[in-house]
Amino acid sequence: MGKKLMVLLLSLFMLVALAACGGDDDDASGSDDNGSDDGSSEDVPMHEAWKDMDPEEIEGDLTVITHRTDIVGDVYQEYKEAFEAKYPNVNVTFEALNDYGGDIMPRINTQDFGDVQYLPVEVPIEDIPNFFEPMGSLEEMEQDFLGVEERAVDGTVYGIPIAVTYTGVIYNKAVFEEAGVTELPETQAEFLEALQMVKDNTDAIPLYTNYADAWPLTQWQGALSTTAGNETYYNIDMLDDPRPFEAGDPHYEHYKLMYDVAEQGLIEEDPLTTDWEASKVMMNEGEIATMVLGSWALEQIQGAGPNADDIAIMAYPNDAERTLFSLGADFNISISKFSENKPAAFAWVDWFINESGYSVEQAGGISASKDVPLPDSLADAEAAGAEFVMLEPSPDELQGKLDEIDKESEVGLWGQDKKQILVEAAIGNRDMSFDDVMNEWNDAWEAAYNKIME
Repeated sequence: MGKKLMVLLLSLFMLVALAACGGDDDDASGSDDNGSDDGSSEDVPMHEAWKDMDPEEIEGDLTVITHRTDIVGDVYQEYKEAFEAKYPNVNVTFEALNDYGGDIMPRINTQDFGDVQYLPVEVPIEDIPNFFEPMGSLEEMEQDFLGVEERAVDGTVYGIPIAVTYTGVIYNKAVFEEAGVTELPETQAEFLEALQMVKDNTDAIPLYTNYADAWPLTQWQGALSTTAGNETYYNIDMLDDPRPFEAGDPHYEHYKLMYDVAEQGLIEEDPLTTDWEASKVMMNEGEIATMVLGSWALEQIQGAGPNADDIAIMAYPNDAERTLFSLGADFNISISKFSENKPAAFAWVDWFINESGYSVEQAGGISASKDVPLPDSLADAEAAGAEFVMLEPSPDELQGKLDEIDKESEVGLWGQDKKQILVEAAIGNRDMSFDDVMNEWNDAWEAAYNKIME
């Protein structure tokens, strides 16, 4: 057994033991032994009390733990400077962990895991109240934030996503303009027409698959709910269908576009020689019109050359009644229940979510705060009527079943191998039609479905 696995198992064992010993110490209101010492009354929970304090009243040495080892030495130092200018009596220090979950879990049971951190997904949901500070009721916080339901316990929120990400079609506005595409294509037919205009009227590659690196093909799956046109298909409705790749089903229509784009010669001339790092520069410089990617790639492509303002993102083309960007939550920022600097910790969380710009500038997403405007790169999509929604989770009794079926079937919804086969079939390197590929997926899925769901 590996050393890291042993440490993790020991940590989980100690978590359970500590939870059993300390589970009843505090209630979800957040009023605890620190209440009167850090500025709140015993009747006012800290997540409310800190708001009534003047910035000069909030003080302490605040330790913030992060996973961003790449930017802790520069970007986070800028955060520190800006935050301390607003809260002059708080001194912020950072700890950056290489293996966030593996490194922080052994510290959870010691009660020494910083003041502010990201709520480790390794902590069982039911144990969260034993270690982390309540941030408010779910009913109230859902009005102001996206994704807070994911780590809520019994109607109380313990974390806020540091960013909310999405998948769409990143495109070069200058290339579209040169091609004569005057409005964002919304349907699949309009998208194919726009790509043909790019091919006919410019020297740019209409759509770059990044086939050779392969993993970029997995990004297409993130836009599946856009094709479905609702929040319930992926985690709920799909579990009622043993053959979800039939004509008319969301997956069929979704990947038909990948096939059609390749079959019609609207991709790179030789997919076997694509290069991910080079593609970012090529798109920034107008040599590529579109790529299907997650929002995390926006900042990378905008920063790959001098034409950041040309790069934006649109919703995946679809024929549904609604146009959705399905949102996924990043790490949840949280506060230690054992922090001695809770007003400062809440001030940091509030500033980080609402003022730092991290969610857009560093995570390539949107803010979990509904008060923070959408980034400029989404302006056209928003104007076109796109909606931004969180997916409905699977019922408790079916949690994990979709992943089990996917693994058993070896379809690999989030894998790359089957997508490469699809492109190969489309360009004639395999003697398979699109329906041949879908039938293979259906047969494998149905066999796994019947085994898992029996």
